[in-house]
Amino acid sequence: MDAPKGTLKALRAYVEDESHAKFAGLDGLRFKTWRAVKGQWFEGSYVFVSDEARAAFQHSFEKTAKESAGSKIIGSKPILIEACEIVAVVRGPAGFRSSSHFEHERKDD
Repeated sequence: MDAPKGTLKALRAYVEDESHAKFAGLDGLRFKTWRAVKGQWFEGSYVFVSDEARAAFQHSFEKTAKESAGSKIIGSKPILIEACEIVAVVRGPAGFRSSSHFEHERKDD
């Protein structure tokens, strides 16, 4: 992704203001993680309660992915939408934090 200056900042604002709350209420979702490498890529990783819940979400998302808010901010549709098996998840000794942003890890855009 050859993202224009400010793209990651816009993506952060979108996640904080809209997307986090939307997915916090998504039936069947265990968790979603938003990941990015500035100027290169942005992704969402999802873990659902069942393969059926994942398949239903994926089917719905694939229909609208190119018009999604994230795609509009980036300027392109997702390159890859891929199902996978989650072999295991562990909660480390520091615990799990659900948050719309992680200030301590931010680097200005």
